[in-house]
Amino acid sequence: MIIPCIDLMDGKVVQLVQGREKALEGGTPDEMLARFAAFPEIQVIDLDAALGRGANNAIVEHLARRASIRAGGGVRSAARARQLVEQGAKKVIVGTAAFNPVVLGEIRDAIGRDRLIVALDSKGDRVVVKGWREATQFTAEEVIRQLEPSCGGFLCTYVDKEGMMQGTDLDWFRRLRAATTLEITAAGGITTLEEIRELERIGVHAALGMAIYTGRLDLAQLAPS
Repeated sequence: MIIPCIDLMDGKVVQLVQGREKALEGGTPDEMLARFAAFPEIQVIDLDAALGRGANNAIVEHLARRASIRAGGGVRSAARARQLVEQGAKKVIVGTAAFNPVVLGEIRDAIGRDRLIVALDSKGDRVVVKGWREATQFTAEEVIRQLEPSCGGFLCTYVDKEGMMQGTDLDWFRRLRAATTLEITAAGGITTLEEIRELERIGVHAALGMAIYTGRLDLAQLAPS
């Protein structure tokens, strides 16, 4: 499955390079919904919330009411996760909070394991948290099995290539696929149809951002028939 991404910052749809430098702005949230209407699910990340510098709650709720979305960015409590579900989000993505076992358990109990997606973001072979600004001592392969009981799947981002249009690391996704039976969504540098087809072959979804915003990948080719 291909999952288009809507990343929000300062009330706008944006794409960043390496989670820091804004590379471009997309259309309005409603324009992006219209562009992505053929896809069964859309990923919505509130970058301001992830970075702890505000939030785009009204836009996230607006999108959740109008499309099937998985929502993330700054989900640090069971109350916030529950709020997103009540607003219409089908799934909730949890990053930094997933590494606090107590908080993760509270979120799982609040919304149900099947709705919870754990974000495993890797940079320099280490899991990074707090908006990709802080590295942990763990690799994604080391922690993925430990987190399985608390979630319904994983969003795995290869941060080293995020937004750079240089391709992704398919070997990393193959290793993760071998480490868990749960759903995996790949993100970070996916640029070509060949990469998408290989991810599909190994049973991994593809979350796409920069490649479709720049036109490198044609939405008409990607949309389900």
